[in-house]
Amino acid sequence: MAKIDLKPLSLTELKALKTRVEKAIANHDKKKKAKALAALKAKAKELGFSLSDLTGGNGAKAKSTKPVVRKPKVAYRDTADAKNVWSGRGPRPKWLRAALESGKKLEDFKV
Repeated sequence: MAKIDLKPLSLTELKALKTRVEKAIANHDKKKKAKALAALKAKAKELGFSLSDLTGGNGAKAKSTKPVVRKPKVAYRDTADAKNVWSGRGPRPKWLRAALESGKKLEDFKV
């Protein structure tokens, strides 16, 4: 490997070089992965399978392990304004507290 003298380069030039090196590394990894994937697909085909048959997926990307966050269902709705809703979790919203203070019952707003 050729040794590069970095001393005469300015900070701007060093940062530009760093960016170019990072892109080159990413491209190298991308090509290497594509080559490995092609080899795996060829071997699977040779054995009479598709890569997705063996992996249970599409062969390109692994499934995410992030948990799915779902919004709670609406349990209470304002009869005066349908946009005002509450799931029953957390503190009661102002519109519901005001309605309850005016004499209405919680069951009146049940969905």
